Amino acid sequence: MVIVTNSAAKPETLDAWLPYIEALHPKSIAMGLDRVRNVANRLELNPSFPIITIAGTNGKGSTCAMLEAIYMQSGYRVGCYTSPHLVRYNERVRISQKQISDEDLCKAFAAVEHARDDVALTYFEMGTLAAVWHFVKSALDVAILEVGMGGRLDAVNVFEPSCSIITSIDLDHVEYLGDTREKIGFEKAGIYRTNKLAICGDENPPKSLTDYTEKIGANLQLINRDFEVKKTMQGWQYSTLNFSLSLPALALHGDFQLNNAACAIRATQHLEDILPVPEANIGAALMTVTLMGRFYQIQENPTIIVDVAHNPQAAKSLVHNLQTTPCAGRTLAVFAMLADKDIDGVVCELVPHISAWYLADIHNVRGAKAQDLRSKISELSKLAATSTFKNVTSALQAACKDAAKNDRIVVFGSFYTVADAIAGLNFS
Repeated sequence: MVIVTNSAAKPETLDAWLPYIEALHPKSIAMGLDRVRNVANRLELNPSFPIITIAGTNGKGSTCAMLEAIYMQSGYRVGCYTSPHLVRYNERVRISQKQISDEDLCKAFAAVEHARDDVALTYFEMGTLAAVWHFVKSALDVAILEVGMGGRLDAVNVFEPSCSIITSIDLDHVEYLGDTREKIGFEKAGIYRTNKLAICGDENPPKSLTDYTEKIGANLQLINRDFEVKKTMQGWQYSTLNFSLSLPALALHGDFQLNNAACAIRATQHLEDILPVPEANIGAALMTVTLMGRFYQIQENPTIIVDVAHNPQAAKSLVHNLQTTPCAGRTLAVFAMLADKDIDGVVCELVPHISAWYLADIHNVRGAKAQDLRSKISELSKLAATSTFKNVTSALQAACKDAAKNDRIVVFGSFYTVADAIAGLNFS
């Protein structure tokens, strides 16, 4: 295939590539598959390995990590593509749980750049194509691809899955996906395929999702109908009509993680003929899975917990984790969010559980101002103790200074918030 390339000099380092690909498209988000499919065809990206595609409002990253661990434990060469990253872009592309090197990432970007010619790809589209190009070159046994946003028009949806998982459905990205669960459910259901397994871990799936699977003839498997979970004294139990598996407790916090784990197990069962997984490996793998930014403790004295919760559903999960792991003292919040998120919904969930708020600006064009966050919190709680800061690092430093021996600090509101906290502590 002869491809006409751009004549301008291209970046040679990762630090140069990232701002370059960010500037390729005038919009940071541009829904649609035509551009990505066009370039994927030019690259002749036809993966021969099975692909598991994962979408959902919350729980995508956890489910990806669980599947990755299960297949690793069983000796397979696993590719995993997730987003966003917290510290380094390389976190997004992993093989056998190892992050892609700067050199290989630059090669992948160069390959996509060579193929795209005059097609304007977004940052995420470039990254998705680069990840799959690298996977195709790496002789994988299986790839796990996390949808960036929605599903139907997301770049990941260009690639044909062997099975697809939707973890949960709630209001987020409403300006792109719709302002009801029915509309969002339809967009996410777009990752399902005719005659392919369509797993859903949402306990109350929208009718739009079930109607869509019926229309296209997908094999829909619903939690609490086709498979279920139950907590036990020793851990938990996964079961289907003809199968039951007792498992040890998960390393990840929160009962909702059991639903994510169940979705992962159901996918491995479906692919058993081509990727056999010994039952003992499932529990052994899931016991090891932790995920930075998912109620993750990064420091003691004072205790600092980071959580990327940025929508009401995730905020409810954060509250549950705070309640089930109480501390003897106060809970202090370092909080920053993007202005286009449901700030009121998140704050409403957390206000009763926070003793003092340390509110910060995010240095992002979409970031909410700390003063605006203070106003929203004051509307919900006149007595809430609030203070504002120019950035997350200074907010966290102030919280650490104020924290007593038995207090804890929870940093949440956005991936950007957690990333800034980690950077401020020089923790990775």
